Amino acid sequence: MKIKLLYFLGFLFLVSCGPTRNLAYFSDLKEQAAFSDTLNSTQTRIQPDDLLSITISSLNPESNALFNRGVLTPTGSNLNPTASTTNEGYLVDENGFIDFPIVGKLKLGGLTKAEAKNKIIAELKDYLKDPIVNVRFLNFKVTVIGEVNKPSTFTIPNDKINILEALGLAGDMTAFGRRENVLIIREKEGVKNTVRVNLNSKDLLSSPYFNLQQNDIVYVEPDKAKAIQATVNPRNTTIIAATMSAIAIILSRIL
Repeated sequence: MKIKLLYFLGFLFLVSCGPTRNLAYFSDLKEQAAFSDTLNSTQTRIQPDDLLSITISSLNPESNALFNRGVLTPTGSNLNPTASTTNEGYLVDENGFIDFPIVGKLKLGGLTKAEAKNKIIAELKDYLKDPIVNVRFLNFKVTVIGEVNKPSTFTIPNDKINILEALGLAGDMTAFGRRENVLIIREKEGVKNTVRVNLNSKDLLSSPYFNLQQNDIVYVEPDKAKAIQATVNPRNTTIIAATMSAIAIILSRIL
């Protein structure tokens, strides 16, 4: 009986130390209620240090090979005997330019993929007839750290991910994660910007930060209870243990 009472008091002590947390996403959405809003999304734009895959196709295969990196050529071919099957991609320099075959320096920084595609088609009109251009990111990645189960940097193959999908890749938040105060770090034109979003609110669904951009960092901050727990030193642990022992002794004499 004494042991059960002691466990019960210890449980009350632990519960009283931590704040009540709202663990539900979009908790202000009423049950069975429909929600519709226009997503205020920001289109992904090409930035310095992006690695782009650019593939060109037209009716002339030999001309295509001049512009496509990583094209496999027959052994002994005079066209490009050192060609590789690996697409190395085009690295965007600090000024937003890539080195494109035949054309030379081509500025794609600040453009969306669709705008970059149209610009490349315009540049190729003197070399190819009705070229088909495909542009995608090879290093589109986001990082999720903090109070999540599997913090990591994730490479996104389809160049598009929202914050819920990113948290899903990271194994979701732990119970200590502050869903109402998630930090997003985003770099734009060489300047890092920060914003805090509330995953308990449906307003996030129409936020420009719902969809993540390349190189975004999502930081899930721990609540105060976890922060206090992380800063407890061995001396404090000893004091707490001694206090609990003293309580146990007092209870044993009273009961």
